[in-house]
Amino acid sequence: MSFLRKLPIGVQSFKVLRNDRYLYVDKTAYIAQLVTSSRVYFLSRPRRFGKSLFLSTLAAYFLGQKELFKGLYLEKAEEEQAVLENRPAWQEYPVFYLDFNTGNY
Repeated sequence: MSFLRKLPIGVQSFKVLRNDRYLYVDKTAYIAQLVTSSRVYFLSRPRRFGKSLFLSTLAAYFLGQKELFKGLYLEKAEEEQAVLENRPAWQEYPVFYLDFNTGNY
């Protein structure tokens, strides 16, 4: 059995994952649901469960990086939501991202 795409073992960047054609299971519907629900969320998952990748995906979404979402659920959902809210699609918002993986705080 041969895989057409590489497995993303240890990849924590959504941009790297998409640009280098790693295998990705589309979970962007959860982002659309999270963004439109207007609630506060606390992301609590065990170690190595995709928190950093999910936050990287959120950062890419709020930075308006439409090209990374090509062919994913969120590409079309963002366009539809923008029409409903009477705003331009793929707006860019300021993102403040703290990465505690470096070890130098």
